[in-house]
Amino acid sequence: MNYKKKLIIVSNEKVSIFENKFYCDNIDMKSIPEGLNENFEVLLISQKSEITRSHVINAKNIKPASNIFNFLLGIFRTLKDKKNIYLLISITPYTFFAYLLLFFFGRKNYVYLRSNGFEEYKSILGVIGPFIYSIMFSIVTKKSKIITCQKRLTMKKSELVFPSELDENWLTNPTKPSLDKPRLLYVGRSRVEKGIFSLLKIFEKISTDVELSVVGKKERLKEYSDKIKFIGFVNNALSLINIYDNHNILILPSFTEAHPKVLDESLARLRPVIIFEEISHIIQNRKGIFVSKRNVQSLSKTIKFVISNYLNIQEDMKKNKLPTKREFFSQMVKILG
Repeated sequence: MNYKKKLIIVSNEKVSIFENKFYCDNIDMKSIPEGLNENFEVLLISQKSEITRSHVINAKNIKPASNIFNFLLGIFRTLKDKKNIYLLISITPYTFFAYLLLFFFGRKNYVYLRSNGFEEYKSILGVIGPFIYSIMFSIVTKKSKIITCQKRLTMKKSELVFPSELDENWLTNPTKPSLDKPRLLYVGRSRVEKGIFSLLKIFEKISTDVELSVVGKKERLKEYSDKIKFIGFVNNALSLINIYDNHNILILPSFTEAHPKVLDESLARLRPVIIFEEISHIIQNRKGIFVSKRNVQSLSKTIKFVISNYLNIQEDMKKNKLPTKREFFSQMVKILG
């Protein structure tokens, strides 16, 4: 019997419980515990949600906490074993206090930075947001070992990983798209920093025949329900692949991103991607990504260009070397040891 080290994953994300199963909205909160559970004995400590979430987490050792005190108590109970490994997912108020607890008891930890917190806090809280985040960031990263999906997220020494959900199902047999009209797809959460509300305001003004489908929750988008098609959350990878294949352009309207998985998912299916200027840094060496200004005229022009040059764009996209899920978890296991 092989001994597995115990890995405590600490996250601000919300997890719900229904019929003895655990659910989350963020795909990382499903993927990371499941993927690392093969090499570690994983315990996930998170916030508890009273609202049923979308993705089933196929892991049994999960402790959702109803408040910050129970959250910290759950971490405190793990401190008796000094061999435990701690992985904080992002820097948030919850993980900030978790770090302080671990620091006080002399426990080393890893921090996985998935996105630019300075930009996210600015989009949510305005000018005071980056100041608040900078305080937490400077304290948490001073003694932590940092894992990041993009070097621009930190000036400190860090380990670079490439998150991905891609397997052979994603990378084989992309279907031929229908190009009779633009069929745009948004895959993501209904949050301000994700730019979905900004996109819908623009989309209301587009006069040409363009479709937009949204994979995600409808509740916060009800006022736009006549303008878009809601698909809802999709738990099955093959179903999600089919949704990509039924559209011809992915649109990623975020104000801030580091390494969005949906980008590589779309490119894997040979579907071009439109982004806005704020996140042009994510292009790197990828083929098939086009930048638009955040207005009706520029977006309409970019959509028209992509559809008009679609087959040539697809040929260029075949040159992409995309990261895979197996490669990502191999990187994580090597780092966490």
